[in-house]
Amino acid sequence: MKIQAIDTLAADWSGEYLGIGLFEEAAAIDAYLQQLDPNLRDVLQDLIRETEFQGKSGEQPWTRIAGQGTIRKVMLMGLGAQEAFTLESLRQAAAAFAKATRKQKAAAAGLQLPLWNDDVSASTQAMAEGVELALHQDNRFKSDPEAQKSGEYPQAIHLLGMANQDDAIETAQQICAGVILTRELVAAPANVATPSMLAETAADIAADHGLTLEVLEREDCEAQGMGAFLGVALASDLPPKFIHLTYKPSGTPRRKLAIVGKGVTFDSGGLNLKVSGSGIETMKMDMAGSGATLGAAKAIGQLKPDVEVHFIVAAAENMISGHALHPGDILTASNGKTIEINNTDAEGRLTLADALVFAEKQGVDAIVDLATLTGACIVALGNDIAGMWTPEDSLAEELTQASQQAGEKFWRMPLEDKYFEGLKSPIADMKNTGPRPGGSITAALFLQQYIDQTPWAHLDVAGPVWTEKENGYLNVGATGFAVRTLVNWVMK
Repeated sequence: MKIQAIDTLAADWSGEYLGIGLFEEAAAIDAYLQQLDPNLRDVLQDLIRETEFQGKSGEQPWTRIAGQGTIRKVMLMGLGAQEAFTLESLRQAAAAFAKATRKQKAAAAGLQLPLWNDDVSASTQAMAEGVELALHQDNRFKSDPEAQKSGEYPQAIHLLGMANQDDAIETAQQICAGVILTRELVAAPANVATPSMLAETAADIAADHGLTLEVLEREDCEAQGMGAFLGVALASDLPPKFIHLTYKPSGTPRRKLAIVGKGVTFDSGGLNLKVSGSGIETMKMDMAGSGATLGAAKAIGQLKPDVEVHFIVAAAENMISGHALHPGDILTASNGKTIEINNTDAEGRLTLADALVFAEKQGVDAIVDLATLTGACIVALGNDIAGMWTPEDSLAEELTQASQQAGEKFWRMPLEDKYFEGLKSPIADMKNTGPRPGGSITAALFLQQYIDQTPWAHLDVAGPVWTEKENGYLNVGATGFAVRTLVNWVMK
């Protein structure tokens, strides 16, 4: 299914399906209808009366048309108040229209939505993202050949009144390719998405898009003193992989950045075993941070900005065996700091510790790590909002702007130095967990110990990386959260 931008408007559209977005203002709705062919206007006025359509966000009435030219179905999409209109409004409306075309065999569908901020390029990109992500279906693990099909859609969705925007559509498709890769990595079961499979995925990205790849094996990590990361991997039969993908522009980079993703491909909890009801059955998605890191790498490799980016993943399983890390053990990270293990289920921060030290050694200007790190962050912010911790106001503002452009929600949380008291150990430099209150804050404070001077931000994405409800361009399952924010941050 193609996405095309054309200058034809809804008033002149002759395809079989038509979608129109309208704001929540009666006068504006009436003024728009006056521009249309009288027959189509009469149909829409009847639809508005019958459904009591008011243009509120989420309203999506549609009707079939008989004997009115070539248009067979028309859909209205409420966009809410004009002052609250955002790029995310465009994504959601485009996604709703794309889903409405499922199982249709029309030759073409036309969608007309208003511009955001008079920005044709940004508006087109947002609409294309909504269509691409809404139509993605992950049926890889179903045996029924019919279920594996992506579905039947119109041959093309035309974005009306958006001429000469091929570049914006291509950008959207490149970014969405990264989001979809992330969705499929996170959704894959742990017997498929292993540390080795993540390394193979990184190799594919490097080969396809001109990045360089370094994979440190267990012996290489031992040589670099990565005791925290390797401690997590002790009990697994699968070898750990420390993945370092690098994108470099053709010219001198204007900035050097690092993105570090938690890559625990399955988290049993270790000897502090997760019990039934603790969510252990969902722990295949504990590598969502690394999934987003690799998805961002795929997108950046295609977009080719003038920024050098290091993508780093310390991939391992947290399992149980006679070799497992014990509560009470002491590990030494690659910066020499010692950690008393008081909970083997707080393993993600151990892998990130050595990854952050490695990232800073690359001489970058800023580091962002992201991880499904704490249930405490979900308690604080729910399933739709990720937490952000950083001592750098300028980096916080960069990430906030990037997330707002992406329609992904973050909330800056405090780095309360006093709370580090809860991590102090009588026999080591620190423990790996603190008291129950403020658990997501103490986790961020733990990670901060592995940053020396580089501006750094920690993103706890535990809530938004998975959804049990279909919503707009998000289908049930892995969401691909944070890829678009990371890409926007790099590009800007």
